[in-house]
Amino acid sequence: MRVRDGERRHAIQLGQVDPSTKGNDDWKAGVYSASGVPSLRAFSSAKGATLAGWFKMTGTNPSPNTETSNPSDVYNAVGLSGLLTGDSDGHAVRALLEIIEVSGKLHVVALGRRVDGSKSQTFAASEDWQSILPQNTWVHLAATFDYDTGEMALYKDGKPLDGFYTTAGDPWGLEGAPEPDVTSATDPRGIKIGGSYPQNTAEKNPCNCRMDGLMFLDRPLTPKEAAIQYKFANR
Repeated sequence: MRVRDGERRHAIQLGQVDPSTKGNDDWKAGVYSASGVPSLRAFSSAKGATLAGWFKMTGTNPSPNTETSNPSDVYNAVGLSGLLTGDSDGHAVRALLEIIEVSGKLHVVALGRRVDGSKSQTFAASEDWQSILPQNTWVHLAATFDYDTGEMALYKDGKPLDGFYTTAGDPWGLEGAPEPDVTSATDPRGIKIGGSYPQNTAEKNPCNCRMDGLMFLDRPLTPKEAAIQYKFANR
């Protein structure tokens, strides 16, 4: 799965292996533990998070849906990188960077969940996803999550992307005491890269793509920091 791509010596190649058969052989990555992953403890009772990295589309996305009997069905999402919740089965997330269908159209999104088992909020980029992630082109993306204020943001190559929230009201339950608002006091059960279920019990939302330099931070980057991080990572 490790490939050399120009100056990138250790990029990871991800993708769907067999589009016609339900199985567990998609090329994806991550880590999973049903009791929580201790090295991810910084995301327990966290006020924020950032997911970032380099992404390059190398094939057709989204992929054929191997969970249905209709050969023309495709998944409604393309998994990039995600931080699982403390009660996740390998799919549910605390923070996620993904391409997903919103009102019948695919968008690059940041999707966050503050409380395990509770509602999520999605911030979707307004720009066409294929314009944000053109084929065979390395793009730096970042998604930020402020669990105390409810603010989320997306960045492409260090610059903020215009977007919109998809859920009205207070899905994270921020109104009222106590303050500050933080995530559940549980260790995430892992991370997922290029699709769901890093424990290889199922397949979902594969990404026919390459990734490099993935980052999982326990606070939201500021717009200035997002620009600096892109500049630093692009040297």
